[in-house]
Amino acid sequence: MPSAIIVGSGPNGLAAALTLAAGGVDVTVLEASDSIGGGTRSGELTLPGLLHDHCSGFHPLAVDTGFSRQFGLENHGLRWTLPDVQYSHPLDGGRGASVWRSVDRTAGELGDDDAESYRRMFGPLTRRFPQIVDEFLQPLVHVPSHPVPLARFGLYAALPAALLARRWESEEARALFAGVAAHSFRPLGSVMSSAIGVALGTAAHRYGWPVAAGGSSTITTAMAARLAEFGGRIETGVSVRDHREVGRPDLLMLNTSPSAAADILGGDLPPRVGRAYRRFRHGPAAFQVAFAVEGGIPWAHEPSRRAGTVHVGGTLPEIADAERRVVRGEMPERPFILVGQQSVADPDRAKDDVHPVDAYAHVPAGWTGDATRTIIDQVERFAPGFRDRIRSTRSLSTQQIEQYDPNFVGGDIVTGANTPFQLVFRPRVALNPYSAGIPGVYLCSAAAPPGAGAHGMAGWNAARSALAYLGSR
Repeated sequence: MPSAIIVGSGPNGLAAALTLAAGGVDVTVLEASDSIGGGTRSGELTLPGLLHDHCSGFHPLAVDTGFSRQFGLENHGLRWTLPDVQYSHPLDGGRGASVWRSVDRTAGELGDDDAESYRRMFGPLTRRFPQIVDEFLQPLVHVPSHPVPLARFGLYAALPAALLARRWESEEARALFAGVAAHSFRPLGSVMSSAIGVALGTAAHRYGWPVAAGGSSTITTAMAARLAEFGGRIETGVSVRDHREVGRPDLLMLNTSPSAAADILGGDLPPRVGRAYRRFRHGPAAFQVAFAVEGGIPWAHEPSRRAGTVHVGGTLPEIADAERRVVRGEMPERPFILVGQQSVADPDRAKDDVHPVDAYAHVPAGWTGDATRTIIDQVERFAPGFRDRIRSTRSLSTQQIEQYDPNFVGGDIVTGANTPFQLVFRPRVALNPYSAGIPGVYLCSAAAPPGAGAHGMAGWNAARSALAYLGSR
């Protein structure tokens, strides 16, 4: 039986391990931390009994993929649950906009001037989204199986988000798209800054933005249980700094940042690959605050109280300015913030009407300040009385986020800047972007295609490439 060592037990590492084990490979996963899961861990960060997701909380691109269809984690305790409102965007004065599963309902609430434009964009994309997802959850440079729906998606995705948002007339509709596009951590005026917003917006209508009931750690638990069925092993507290420490397995899968992979492989890495890994660009950072909030957040925009995710940043020009400053290394006075209200979809996470809330502010890479008060002030702007409901907080700086998961270099929770070049060619220009240029060695982290998200597709894709290599020997 061929053997494989997987370094790192995040969702991509575990997906790679599962795929290889199912293919008849003897698999061992090595994790430096005392707990497995990477960005899919959960715990009591504020008060006893309140369950927070440590990083990834919503999973719109994880419910219908090649990996999820192959392994059926729902048979191992994973259960998805949805909020009524998938995401929302409050504005001053109690105004705002919200996205429901229904394209028609979402469009109708935007008003007559914008409803038809919203339907024309998201209606056809939603109907063909399963084919579109299969295309972009792999390296973008490939021969498409579904060229027509992919082309429709690509026409929108290639545009600057600030430009695409102006297809709508109202401040509410423009802000709604700006908020979901800001997940890219890119200036909204840059080429292809619409891509992530179009993908996540369409996913909200096709699949919703689900949470894992009982916390994102249940994803990890289900993957580990499935791996054990195939005979795979996981060892925690094992840090790998040199590939020679793990012997000579047939396959070595690195669920690490490109720079860490270069360190581990050292002089055995082909120089051109080593240079590419060292040049790989990381993006802006996140500053996280976990809140315990009595009664939940009192948003003035009522639908935001029913939303799983709330995008806090004000109007399109405000968000565009904040994101531009962050990329330039400047801390904005009013940063863009993602607020996760997982207990809206998973009520058992709350206790005695005190709700866990997870907020992430976009900040410059490696920023050393404390954004806790800034986040509170920005939420208070759209939810008067929020400050008085806070019962406990726990903040994580960019440095602490990197310590929690070394793949999040400088606090970059999406593992790589979403520049146009890196959206297409990540982590390097190669026919097989997963290969490290050494036979049997692969990079399987979110630095490889398709990038960020707790869907495990980078690991699945890399492992399939590795299995093809074994079959060709």
